[in-house]
Amino acid sequence: MPKNPNKHEQPQTSSVFVALVGRPNVGKSSLTNTLVGEKVAIVTKKPQTTRSRITGVITKGPVQYVLMDTPGIHTPRNKLDARMTQTAAASVKDVDVTLMLFEPSGELTEAETTMIEALRKSGPAIAVINKVDLLHGFAELEARKQQIEALGVFDTVRTISAKDGTGCEELLEVLRQYATPGPHYFDDDAFTDMPEKELVAELIREKLLLFMRDEVPHGVAVTVESFKERPDKDLIDISVEICCERKSHKGMIIGKGGQMLKKVASAARTDCEELLGTHINLQCWVKVREGWRDSERLLDDLGFAKP
Repeated sequence: MPKNPNKHEQPQTSSVFVALVGRPNVGKSSLTNTLVGEKVAIVTKKPQTTRSRITGVITKGPVQYVLMDTPGIHTPRNKLDARMTQTAAASVKDVDVTLMLFEPSGELTEAETTMIEALRKSGPAIAVINKVDLLHGFAELEARKQQIEALGVFDTVRTISAKDGTGCEELLEVLRQYATPGPHYFDDDAFTDMPEKELVAELIREKLLLFMRDEVPHGVAVTVESFKERPDKDLIDISVEICCERKSHKGMIIGKGGQMLKKVASAARTDCEELLGTHINLQCWVKVREGWRDSERLLDDLGFAKP
């Protein structure tokens, strides 16, 4: 009996690059974290949580999935918003497939309609109806699916709950069909391409979004000024600048007797230590930079690169 020449060959590796787009708070970051199994994108109930393109990486056997979580698509109100919207639009140009997430009900926004028309011209796309755990009836979900299918843009319409994981493994199987043969672009044990400094800054900004009043967090940027490992100890010294737009906001961030800043730093330190697997000495400083969201120079200084 002749030997099978392919018996000992490794399966051919492949990769699929996926852009996640959709309105703010539709669940893009939650889906990224659920699929990756690690916290690579911050999640809060407030809109505009994600400000840059965050890459999550999943490797399952021979297939590597590279997810690009983008800022929510919306009508820009300042230059920061404009850069965020441009980042989302640019993300769909260089991927194998785009996932557009939708709420389970409600009218489509103007920004969503614009993105749908862009997808009509740009290549393969999949519609994903998220938050199905919030629906009370099958008929409502079916109506939403038919509405999206009627657009004639998407290869398929899938339903998921990023919160409890319903439909997420099945979604990966669908994405697998768009993979192209070739080497993996990231190490098989990698879960993001974000530098550790950026992950730390994002975790601190998440705590600001969670703990602060609505008008403050969206005028806040976080940058890591220094990140130094002590050679003689299991410890990293991290110095962080929290930038805000108004003196009154600085007072709110620091809080009475410094209590709010301590609360933010303490919660962020716990997440950072879990992420980095070591003890953290975290120092946070608050500075006022008036009008930074509408200053091209300050946006550049704070790391909000143009796409």
